[in-house]
Amino acid sequence: MFSRLSSAIPAALVLALLAAVPASAAEAYRVDGLPRGETLSIRETPDAAAPALGQAPVGARLRGFGCTADTPSGLTWCRVKAGPILGWARRRYLSPE
Repeated sequence: MFSRLSSAIPAALVLALLAAVPASAAEAYRVDGLPRGETLSIRETPDAAAPALGQAPVGARLRGFGCTADTPSGLTWCRVKAGPILGWARRRYLSPE
């Protein structure tokens, strides 16, 4: 269901990104609002230019671990887990369950 593109993330980067996200219980999301035939990129950092770690299709269920708008673009991104992939996805394509 999910595809993996890479898995090497420096530990210091992971710790810095997790510190930027408020601690809270996991939330359930469903991928929604993408153009027909598109998938949601799960990225290494909360930035559209960051490497994609994998893809999630429309309708996929993701676990969320907080969102932030403190990003290079000012857009809101959420820390998500899609199967074995842990990364960042644009909030606008995540519908709460």
